[in-house]
Amino acid sequence: MSPSKKPTPTLISRFASWEGFLALITLGVLLAAALFVPNFLSTFNISQAIAGVSERALIVLPMALLIIAREIDLSVASTLALTSVIFGMLIQANVPLGVSLSLTLIAGAALGAFNGVLVTRLKLPSLVVTLGTLAMFRGIGYILLGSGSVNIFPDALTNFGIDNVLDSPLPWTIVPFLVLAPIFAIVLQKTPTGRRIYAIGGSPETARYSGINLPRTILLLFVTSGITSAIAGIVFTARLANARANNAVGLELDVITIVLLGGVSVFGGKGKLTGVLLALVLIATIRNCLGLMQIGGDAQGTVIGLLLITSLLISNAASRMYDLLGVWLATPKRE
Repeated sequence: MSPSKKPTPTLISRFASWEGFLALITLGVLLAAALFVPNFLSTFNISQAIAGVSERALIVLPMALLIIAREIDLSVASTLALTSVIFGMLIQANVPLGVSLSLTLIAGAALGAFNGVLVTRLKLPSLVVTLGTLAMFRGIGYILLGSGSVNIFPDALTNFGIDNVLDSPLPWTIVPFLVLAPIFAIVLQKTPTGRRIYAIGGSPETARYSGINLPRTILLLFVTSGITSAIAGIVFTARLANARANNAVGLELDVITIVLLGGVSVFGGKGKLTGVLLALVLIATIRNCLGLMQIGGDAQGTVIGLLLITSLLISNAASRMYDLLGVWLATPKRE
């Protein structure tokens, strides 16, 4: 009796992968929104929806890499707010725009390095460290600027915040993400640095014994997170023409939801930016539709929180089912 032919696990994975499932869900939500949500397809709404996700799109990039490496940065929204305050105060002090931008990025790198040093040198859990700096960085913003705000900026910055690229519905505020996303994807999937990140997330001890410098790699990830959050802070400031300490409150929830919904394992070592970008589109579409239906921010937060829990449950169940399917397919069957 000869074994019967069966689809290979590789073939099944192409159609049953989390990214494939997420793509179908995202297309379904986009189609439903186009058919049933008034004004969803208007040029103005598309432009506003893309602009509104600009900061989240930037921050999910380093967050994905951190979670793959079994770390996390809960302080990203506070880093965004503090760098926004620093940027606003520099502009208020008549520092040239180019110098202000450079100093803001340096400030973001310093904030990220502060997190990274506490994690790598003092061996503190990143969850605890960044939970503390989540409050500390925003508190520093209040110390520097109080409850006030900076609202006067150079025309070059405000034009960047409100204008579109040529005559397209694509706002300039999404351009930094479009530039950085391919770079992050190439680093993660095609370079030794990306392989080190996956190795650290898969097994830190094994990675250490194989010669990978864990502290240096993790510190670099936190510095990258700080710089990218600073870029998001500049984009946020330009988009709203406003720098204040309470900018982007709660943004970290959306970012973490997007990363985990995108298929990045909360236990590290697994995930691709492809799934994360699909999740970004899905979350942005859901938020936009809720806004068009006059559903407020608190209710939107509830939906996003539920989506985070659901994504974890579905991802866990799908992983188990796929493992069982792989075992079944690998078992020879006789006619």
